Amino acid sequence: MKVNTKNLVSITEANQNFSKVARKVDEDGPVVILKNNEPKYILLEFSSVEHEQEATEKDLIEISQRLISQNREAYTELAK
Repeated sequence: MKVNTKNLVSITEANQNFSKVARKVDEDGPVVILKNNEPKYILLEFSSVEHEQEATEKDLIEISQRLISQNREAYTELAK
């Protein structure tokens, strides 16, 4: 995940101005919330989380298909 360095906010600012931070997410993408000047939380749109999960499932299917085709002989032997 790429994060715009301009989208760093303190936890105090996020707490006091949540709607402003949410607007920033809508306009510029994920916002990293800092606690004690260290990245602690990420605020992002829910739809982007769903997209990441779908991509992961797709990747898993492709990997499993590749492993099956590469090891077909072993799977055939194990199935006996």
